[in-house]
Amino acid sequence: MWHLLEPLHAVLYYAPQAFDQAAALGLAVDERWPAYFAWRAAPLGEAGAGEVTEAFHSFSPRTVERYVPDAWRTAPPAEVLAARLRAVDLVYRAVLGEGTGSDALAEAAALARRAAGADTAGRPLAASNAALPWPEEPHLVLWQAATVLREHRGDGHVAALREAGLDPVESLVSFASVGAAPVETFASRGWTGAEWSAAAERLVARGLMDADGAATDAGRALRSRIERRTDASAAAPWAVLGPDGTARLAELLGDPWVAVLGTGLLPATNTLGIGRI
Repeated sequence: MWHLLEPLHAVLYYAPQAFDQAAALGLAVDERWPAYFAWRAAPLGEAGAGEVTEAFHSFSPRTVERYVPDAWRTAPPAEVLAARLRAVDLVYRAVLGEGTGSDALAEAAALARRAAGADTAGRPLAASNAALPWPEEPHLVLWQAATVLREHRGDGHVAALREAGLDPVESLVSFASVGAAPVETFASRGWTGAEWSAAAERLVARGLMDADGAATDAGRALRSRIERRTDASAAAPWAVLGPDGTARLAELLGDPWVAVLGTGLLPATNTLGIGRI
């Protein structure tokens, strides 16, 4: 379900219509990060850099400080959230075409919203998105539900990483060590070469990685436990929906998923390990 829902959420961060809306707010659009941090962090309110760093987990504090809280001086969160919905509306209408108003999409939106009603206690990004007013139009409901569900899983994944004793940069180094993505893919998170090397040395000392940067058996076993813990933690929404409802939603998401991937907007190699892990 995560593989089906993630592209439906993440297209916001790459679509030209979303950059247009970000520019209208006054955000810089010569790179994607000012809009990314604003779009994703706005549900938290006027959060400071420390709160966003904690919630996002994988970005270096310096990277977050470059964009937060400056984003809120450019446009307060309420304005960002309104622009975010306008952007999603434009993106989905462009990508899905007539499918935007279809009965199948309306059914998918209703099912996804039910799943997104699962408990979000202790999950800051999921809870803050779930607390937002629900839009009326089904395609916007689908995007908001997809967002709650992906952040629900992401919050649980961060908890699993912390339980495993991996700090933010160690989380990335260990993920790269199992082949989730090439090391250079993670440069966007803003860690210096020295910080990356120091994290690698810590993982080698723990027996989780060898000197060549590849995971040891113990390292692969740890990442496997983290993924299983993440899956277990993410199960509640699908228990709410039930097996039949979940299977029906998966069926209904096929066409939108293909449409979004077909735009070519989403990077083939990504820090989430989609297609590899």
